[in-house]
Amino acid sequence: MEKRLQEASERGNVRVIVVRAGDFFGPGARNNWLSQGMIRPGEVPAEIRLPSASGVGHQFAYLPDVAATMIALLDIRDQLPPFATYHMAGYWDRDGAEIGRAIQRIVESHGGKKPKLKAFPWWLIRLAAPFNETLREMMEMRYLWQRAVRMENQQLRNVLGTEPNTPLETALACTLNSLGCLPGRA
Repeated sequence: MEKRLQEASERGNVRVIVVRAGDFFGPGARNNWLSQGMIRPGEVPAEIRLPSASGVGHQFAYLPDVAATMIALLDIRDQLPPFATYHMAGYWDRDGAEIGRAIQRIVESHGGKKPKLKAFPWWLIRLAAPFNETLREMMEMRYLWQRAVRMENQQLRNVLGTEPNTPLETALACTLNSLGCLPGRA
């Protein structure tokens, strides 16, 4: 699809801005790794399932920051090339457990018991994948959790001067609160 968009922009038919970012999370967002794989919405987490192989970094993006980035790019769209692509740095979880440790701190700071960090049950996904298309697709994308893939945002910063970036614990606390995952909210 991206190739066709680029070809259309080269013909002068459309202008295209592509923004790439890590795995999304944010207030009310339920179709993502955080809320579907790592924790359960509506419950204060007793455990946090970490999809990354031990020590493997992973990139995440907070949806309000992604939206702010898109709006900022749209505000200057006439100054951008007809086909423009940008990467967001978002949050780099250097060892695959930093997000989990941040969630632990947030739950504790709200009076909850520190959740345990556990490995994501990939073995279970592999067993069930032959019977479920979504699980098959998860297995196809597992490589993103087995080796570090990190997008750099230099081009985005060159154009905008900065990248919108909410502090990680603020972003996670807002997300957990909206999902009913903080003590007193579940």
